[in-house]
Amino acid sequence: MKKKLLSAFLLSSTLIACGESTTHVEKTETKSKEIHAETAVNQQDVEQAKALLLAKWQGPYQGVPAFDKVSLIGLIPAIEEGMKLNLAEIEAIANSTEAPTFENTIVAMEKTGYDLARVFTYWGIWRSNESSPEFRKIQAEMAPKLSAFFSKINQNEKLFARVQAVYNSDEVKGLSPEQQRLVYLTYNGFARNGATLAGDAKKRYADINQRLAELHTKFGNNVLADEESYVLYLTKDQLGGLTESIIAAAASAAEERDHKGEYAITNTRSSMDPFLTYSTERALREKVWNSYYNRGNNGDEFDNNAIIAEILQLRHERIGLLGYKNYASWRLEDRMAKSPENAIKLMESVWPAAIARVDEEVADMLAIGKAQDGIEKIEPWDYRFYAEKVRKDKYNLDSDEVKQYLQLNKLREAMFYVAGRLFNFEFKEIKDGSVPVFNADVRVWEVTDKTTHEHIGLWYLDPFARKGKRSGAWATTYRSYTTFDGKKNVLSSNNSNFSKGVDGQPTLISWSDAETYFHEFGHALHFLASKVAYPTLNSGVRDYTEFQSQLLEHWLSTDDVINNYLVHYKTGKPMPAELIAKIKQAATFNQGFKTTEYLASALVDMKFHTVDPAGIDAQKFERDTLAALNMPESIVMRHRSTHFGHIFSGEGYSSSYYGYMWAEVLTADAAEAFANSPGGFYDKDVAAKLVEHLFSVRNAVDPADAYRAFRGRDADVKALMRDRGFPVTNGE
Repeated sequence: MKKKLLSAFLLSSTLIACGESTTHVEKTETKSKEIHAETAVNQQDVEQAKALLLAKWQGPYQGVPAFDKVSLIGLIPAIEEGMKLNLAEIEAIANSTEAPTFENTIVAMEKTGYDLARVFTYWGIWRSNESSPEFRKIQAEMAPKLSAFFSKINQNEKLFARVQAVYNSDEVKGLSPEQQRLVYLTYNGFARNGATLAGDAKKRYADINQRLAELHTKFGNNVLADEESYVLYLTKDQLGGLTESIIAAAASAAEERDHKGEYAITNTRSSMDPFLTYSTERALREKVWNSYYNRGNNGDEFDNNAIIAEILQLRHERIGLLGYKNYASWRLEDRMAKSPENAIKLMESVWPAAIARVDEEVADMLAIGKAQDGIEKIEPWDYRFYAEKVRKDKYNLDSDEVKQYLQLNKLREAMFYVAGRLFNFEFKEIKDGSVPVFNADVRVWEVTDKTTHEHIGLWYLDPFARKGKRSGAWATTYRSYTTFDGKKNVLSSNNSNFSKGVDGQPTLISWSDAETYFHEFGHALHFLASKVAYPTLNSGVRDYTEFQSQLLEHWLSTDDVINNYLVHYKTGKPMPAELIAKIKQAATFNQGFKTTEYLASALVDMKFHTVDPAGIDAQKFERDTLAALNMPESIVMRHRSTHFGHIFSGEGYSSSYYGYMWAEVLTADAAEAFANSPGGFYDKDVAAKLVEHLFSVRNAVDPADAYRAFRGRDADVKALMRDRGFPVTNGE
């Protein structure tokens, strides 16, 4: 259970001077918002709140989280009690007088930690979906304590001795492949995290982990503070170029912040991106761009530069204790890439084509910019705006026209259709209130097998942006599928930050956002399709887990989805054939921008983690690294260092952001398997192999072996180049 618990814990983010007197970027005070938090409590209330957080889940569907009852006041004592219970379970295994076996050691460990895991489910909601100043204070207090707790397990010498004994025993040879994989992952989890150290080195390893937990938490909270605190308020005469849906969302956001009659552009990607795409106010675009890309880099109490330097230095010191030359070498050892050199080789094979495409894109944009607006250079805050003009010029494709056919609810129905065709899943919304939710925007569906009607699990959807919710989109589970100790069905969740449509109107999103919607649903399907026996086997391999979700994006552009679910929000008429043709013709449009901004982040991440970071200056390192790569001036990293939460608010993606591209090679290659099959993207035979070999096995099979079982060979990087419209040579 410790891996599941650690994962849950790790996942639990410039003030610009105004140019006109009517425009201002305002720093706002964050209001407290939490799940049933009381201001005045007594000890009895605390004990009751603690008991609720620890309690086994009641109700239908094998029990569900009590989101409607839990309170922050019980969180600290519940975590402390959960840790105490878990350590007692671990000590019982470690001190057993029986000879170590698979059942009494490895399987016994899989049965531990459920009390604490239930508390972490609520922790995750308070951290990501319903954050507040009160929770952040608790988070900062508990982060080092939780790190110390995990170190006690990872560094338990008696426990590791038993795990090591099983790992080296003849018993393993008689176990099933799935059980052998479990033994390997359990042993490797200890060996790679300080269990083999002794004395001062072991203590220092644990101390570093505690300090990193504090820094990761502070980094993420600093980013979230900058996202919440700075808002650009506009008046009616500053809305040039903005579409009806953007204006409506901005008006709603302003009213929520007590600025009725104005229009708020918030400091999140879902607000920034459309504004930069459509606003004709170049000076305002620059302000919005600067606010967004300077998150965590404003020289104030929320500045992350010093935190980055300390994180990198501590990570480097820690892996030095284990004998690795750099952090990335340690991190990638058990990934598909195996080494930073292999990951860098992949990225550098794509980089030249990406930046060459950027040169072409900038030339096209500058031609329009000079002719229409007299500009002499495409600045970063111009890229989206003029790219949209080029799109219209080259393909006669208007993104806002496409948006009229992309209704959030209809897209959800389309995802259900795809899940039905590929996985035989059926989704039925639960409307009777039997499943509690943590916010009124959250809806829940039961997932069953279409043929047998067998219950598979629940799917929670939290789609809209709000205060206290971290930016971006993500998927998670509240309970994973297992069978080793009685069958447990899945509780999965998708979370997004779409700007809610005004009352009575559907929420319309961009094509890119629709791809993200499908992407995150791909993660949910990966959870729901699991057929593994043990909890640890539901863990992921970072440069592989994005593959399944990226693959699902391809179904958005299939004829079945376009013809049946992409209908105009006013007329209800399906998307015209000529518009569909334009979308498909423009499928590789702007790939220079998309690929370069991503790869820049991935390469800087890898460079951060392959150098000696002593005395490192994050901003200078970022600039120097990008200059050495000949980074185009009109583009910046998708995630600049000071708000790169993937790698600095935890360790999930640290030196592993490349994993999206590694997975995209698999994605493009697998998509060609469907495209070239008799049934296309709904081919039954290919779909069956997909579910059997790539979704249901989770981490019970080595990812490289799993992909070969599906495709009959390794993935070919040329498929990625073809997918992005980049030139493919025999030397690739």
